Amino acid sequence: MDSRSNYSEKQSILIVEDDEDLAEGICLSLCSDELEFVRCGTVLEAKKQLAEASFQLLILDINLPDGSGLELCREVRRSSRVPIALLTAKDMELDIVAGLECGADDYITKPFSLMVLRARIRALLRRSDKGRESEYENSVFRFSFDTMEFYKEGAAIELSKTEQRILYLLVHNEGRILTRERLLSWVWPEGTEYVEDNALSVGIRRLRDKLEEDSSSPKYIKTLYGKGYMWEKTL
Repeated sequence: MDSRSNYSEKQSILIVEDDEDLAEGICLSLCSDELEFVRCGTVLEAKKQLAEASFQLLILDINLPDGSGLELCREVRRSSRVPIALLTAKDMELDIVAGLECGADDYITKPFSLMVLRARIRALLRRSDKGRESEYENSVFRFSFDTMEFYKEGAAIELSKTEQRILYLLVHNEGRILTRERLLSWVWPEGTEYVEDNALSVGIRRLRDKLEEDSSSPKYIKTLYGKGYMWEKTL
């Protein structure tokens, strides 16, 4: 079974570029049914976006008004393996070496053609897809979304398709708050207009009944009132 066919969602790319015309041109030209772009022009804005959402690729300009794309790349690398491409205005060996040493996966020299940029983006995303996790494991749980096998402390757990989809998005955004709206659009991508208002709440409750020691005081699937749900980071 191909997990991407069952669990894939549009791939989101963050562009951190202070040249608004360039950033807007990239977004308008390359946006598609498979790719969506979020753009910002400063390190501060980028950090805010990274704290609030998940991205499958980062494209960072090296020179930004309030800092360096190199430093942002280095900071991201401390906690994430998300693919990173750096934009540099000069084809300088020092820029390239510095970027790769900071953990960047690729570099793109300005000026560039959109055709070349599209090819580089797709290559980075394909490379990332090969290592995309279809499994999740910690000291308590082992989940295999490819084989649809789910274990808690070695004991098998039966999950419905809806429960599997909710769980997948939660564990692959571990430590991040997911809004009800994002979960709803992920679990029922064909549209939520015919989905009962409490369908997500019921799915969350059933997951807690199966995964938590005490579903009334959950340790793993946390509710953040007014914000959404989060899978708590554990060892």
